[in-house]
Formats: sequence, structure tokens, C-alpha cells
Amino acid sequence: MRVTSNGSIGRDPPAETQPQNPPPQPAPNAWQVIKGVLFRIFIIWAISSWFRRGPAPQDHTGPGGAPRVASRNLFPKDTLMNLHVYISEHEHFTDFNATSALFWEQHDLVYGDWTSGENADGCYEHFAELDIPQSVQQNGSIYIHVYFTKSGFHPDPRQKALYRRLATVHMSRMINKYKRRRFQKTKNLLTGETEADPEMIKRAEDYGPVEVISHWHPNITINIVDDHTPWVKGNVPPPLDQYVKFDAVSGDYYPIIYFNDYWNLQKDYYPINESLASLPLRVSFCPLSLWRWQLYAAQSTKSPWNFLGDELYEQSDEEQDSVKVALLETNPYLLALTIIVSIVHSVFEFLAFKNDIQFWNSRQSLEGLSVRSVFFGVFQSFVVLLYILDNETNFVVQVSVFIGVLIDLWKITKVMDVRLDREHRLAGIFPCPTFKDKSTYIESSTKVYDDMAFRYLSWILFPLLGCYAVYSLLYLEHKGWYSWVLSMLYGFLLTFGFITMTPQLFINYKLKSVAHLPWRMLTYKALNTFIDDLFAFVIKMPVMYRIGCLRDDVVFFIYLYQRWIYRVDPTRVNEFGMSGEDVAQASTAAGALTPVPSTATTASAREEATALPAKPTPGAGSASEPQDTPPKPAEDKKKD
Repeated sequence: MRVTSNGSIGRDPPAETQPQNPPPQPAPNAWQVIKGVLFRIFIIWAISSWFRRGPAPQDHTGPGGAPRVASRNLFPKDTLMNLHVYISEHEHFTDFNATSALFWEQHDLVYGDWTSGENADGCYEHFAELDIPQSVQQNGSIYIHVYFTKSGFHPDPRQKALYRRLATVHMSRMINKYKRRRFQKTKNLLTGETEADPEMIKRAEDYGPVEVISHWHPNITINIVDDHTPWVKGNVPPPLDQYVKFDAVSGDYYPIIYFNDYWNLQKDYYPINESLASLPLRVSFCPLSLWRWQLYAAQSTKSPWNFLGDELYEQSDEEQDSVKVALLETNPYLLALTIIVSIVHSVFEFLAFKNDIQFWNSRQSLEGLSVRSVFFGVFQSFVVLLYILDNETNFVVQVSVFIGVLIDLWKITKVMDVRLDREHRLAGIFPCPTFKDKSTYIESSTKVYDDMAFRYLSWILFPLLGCYAVYSLLYLEHKGWYSWVLSMLYGFLLTFGFITMTPQLFINYKLKSVAHLPWRMLTYKALNTFIDDLFAFVIKMPVMYRIGCLRDDVVFFIYLYQRWIYRVDPTRVNEFGMSGEDVAQASTAAGALTPVPSTATTASAREEATALPAKPTPGAGSASEPQDTPPKPAEDKKKD
């Protein structure tokens, strides 16, 4: 089955006429597609807002100073017209007498008729097999030329008695599509063997790793827009101005012809080569309303920001296939829920990103935080960045990962004292950076617990890393040793990366506190993980992805359990480096200076003290303890 531009269902050509397609690549899941589309919209909007200028004043006067007048459609409504479709290897068609070039001819069509045709929807179609010229088999181009003429006229300008310029509208287009096919030469690094097709290896040696190949799709729809808007030349809004053609003499505009291939999925294209003797082609003609044409025109127009590269658009075509399939096959209510949840997920991601930066920027003490986990996070980010660069991922993903690496590097300056040693230089030019633990990290027991946690973690992590490295080397193919190292590390971190979250759990257990954690950021990330769980079990996804979502949930629930069991302790330092006693002392000092204490200050101090987790202190609240004994400092309590 296939869907035409106005929503009608057509029949596919017989199975014997369609060549065998190669096995399709697994399409990205809908959740990743929606996130990618939202991110691209944000990037393009941000760049456009930065460079956008005010609209230029429109010129409503003609060349001689006379005001421009509204034009009319050269084909009035209910005009009888004929359709002529020609197929040619040439972009400019002149051979009207060649019967082999004439593909379809339909007479007495009514402009604006929505009730004729086999399905009473105003649509007609024609199917035939095209003989493939040798030039097309050898990666050449093939064009479709469409002519609409008023009844009684002919599109050939050489027939003077039957040709009228204002009675003929013409549009042409290349109907084959050139797509890049990439070949990565991989092999088993130990045996040198590969499972790749020998023919593909030979083509890669002859044409290089990237080959541009002509592809074919058997369906195309010709739409004529049922529109009689009095357009003014020079004032047609983009992108509609690309399709509205005005006559230079009369000033009126021709009927708008639009080649509609929006519903042609990328997976249905197949390469044109010498093994094909003919090509199936089904051409449909349908009327199209103005508002639907505006939607199609907006979707088919690419962004003017060409510096992002053509590869970005090629990959976005593959991702848009998933969106189209979702629009065609998904329940409307489920589709609406997916869009709403996707927007909420993007908002939570932004809030988690903002609160993470805010937490580290305002952090005064490192007590209770794992500094080694920050360095391990930098290592993970670098591995991911090098991996996506080695695998030629699209530009948007590379930029987002690079920004993440910069943020992780910035965190190092917040957890350690970074200095430039100008006496010792790298290569005799660059000052050597030196790293020193901050005093708040050394003086607290956090450093001891952090070292202990990573020592225990190494007993598990390094054996797993060794086993995964051996497995990757024996059973997987790689481009080289560098690619093996990157893919092995990336796959290992993807599978066992959640283990790196356990040192913070160990520190929380030893300190009997979770007040030092960025709970807002963790909450937003947890909500995103729950949303990922929803999509992982509603949408078909790999089992490893579902397990990854589940294990993140388990770690977060352990965090919640620790938050529940460790109660309030006014002497413990919270995430802003302050204790309840500090807030109380500040409030007391403010009250001594001011006769009437501030109610807001007292309330905020009480909230800060209440928000701190508890640590039971021996002898607290005993009746025999002197009431005037000053409380011990936090450092002495840690020694006790």
C-alpha cells in the first residue's frame, strides 16, 4: 500500500517488478528521533535569532513608480485542461515528437475538481515500466517533464497553431535521487578476516569509502494547487515564492505545480545499476489545497544554514522516516502523548543541566563529594567524543558532546586547585598544569572514603574491562587498533558505566549523610530516566537499552533510601557548604544588631536546619549534661 499526497491509498506495483532491496539498516527509534528533531529546532532557532534582522520594507511600486496590482491565476476555476508527462535523460526537453518519451497523457481534466477519478477524490494515476538507458545505469540522471495545457492546445512551441504561452504551464524535476553509500573497511584484528561482501570491498577499493549512487523510488505524485489568491509579485512569502511563477508580460501567475514525494520513505529507495533492465514508475495526479501545500512546502525546504553540512540533512532524512511512519501507523492519542512527554523530557534535561552548573558554581566545600568520580566523568566524556568522531556522527551530536566535555573540564577547576607551572613547560612552550586537592577535601574524611571506594571498585571494574577487551578483540571487527580501543572503552562504559555511580553511595553510607548532593539535578535526571523507561517498554528497543534504564532507576532508588534513613543533623554541612548551626548563628547575630528580628530570616534558618539529614550523637539530650556547655565543632565530632 502507499499514501498519496491527499491521503488516498494506492496500489503498489506487482511484486515481480520490484527489485530485491538490500537488508535495511535498523531505523532509529522514535524517542531518539523526537529528541534529535527538538534539538535541531532549538539550534536553528538560536542561530536564526542571533543573526536575524528586521524585515526589509516591502516595495509596493513597480519599475516606473506605479503601484503593483494584484495578479490572477491564468487558469480560472473549472478550466478544462490536458496533462502531458514526458520522461527524458535531458533536463531541458524539446523532443515532443518522440513517442518513447511520452509516458502519460490525460485529457479533459477540470481545474479544481475534487470529485472525479476512480475513487471520487479528483485523483488519477498511471503505471508503466521504463526502459533504462545505458547512461542512467551508469549513474546518470533521468527527468520527468510535466505540461498542463488548456483544452485544445499543445505544449510543443513548434506547433504554432496549437501552442499558446499563457495556456501552457510546465514543470520538470529529476526523479532519481543521489545518496551517499559509506563503506567502513573493518576486519578481525587477530585473524584479518571480515564478513563484509567481497563485491562491496572491491567497490570500496575502486571508488573510495564514500560512493555516490543513483537511487530509485517507484512512486511520485503531481499536485496542482487549487489556489486563486491574488498574489502580488515580489510580496509572496517564502518558501511559497519558489513555486509561484509570474508571466513577465501580463503579470498574472501560472497554476502552481508541486512534485510531492513527502511520503516516499528512504528505506524504499533502491540503487540503479546494470542488473536492472527496467524501472517501475507510478505517477499520480491529485488536486491540492493551499494550506496543505504550504505544509508540504515548509517541510521540503531545507534550512539556509549550509555550514552545518549536507551530511546532517542526509541523516535527518533517515530520522524523518521514523516520524512519517509514526504519523501513519501510531494511534493519534499515543502520538500526542509522545509529543507532550518529549517536550517535558527536553525541559527536564535543560533544568538538570542548569542546576548542575549552578550547584558546582556555588559549591564552597567538597565534603561528601567524590572528586574521583568527577575525573572519571571527564574520562567518559572524552571517550564518547573520540568515539563519535571516529564513527563520523552528525555535526549536532558532535557539538552537544563537545559542550559536555567542556563542562566536565570546568568541574575540575571547582574540585581541585589548578595552577600553571611556568617553570616546567610542555615541549618547552606551554606551561605545565598542576593539580592539587582543595583543603576542604583533604581535611574531611571524604578523601579517605573516596580512595577506599575506588579501590574496591577497581577490584570489579578492571577484571570486567579485561574480559570485555578480550571479547571485543576475538569476536568483533574494527577498522584498526585505535578504533578497537575506542569501541572497546565505549561499549564497556555503556554496559558497566553505572558502576561508577557506586562510590558516591559508599561515601554517603560512611558519612551517614546525603545533604551534600545536588538533589534538584538528580531529581530532574531521575524523571528523565523514568520517561526513558516509559519509551523503552512502549517502543521497540534493544534489550540492553531497557536494562540500562532499569539499572539507573535502581541506583536512584538507593539514593532515595539513603535520604530516608539519614535524618536531620544541624551540625552537618549541606550542599552549599553551610550547617544549621551556621545559619542559626547568623540569625542570632542579625537579631543582636536589629531589635526586631526578621520573620523571613528566622523561617529560612529553620528550613535550612530542617533540611539537613540526621546523625545521632551519643549523649545528646541527656539531662545530666550541662546546659551551658558550648557545642563541639564539626571537625571534633568527626574525630569522635
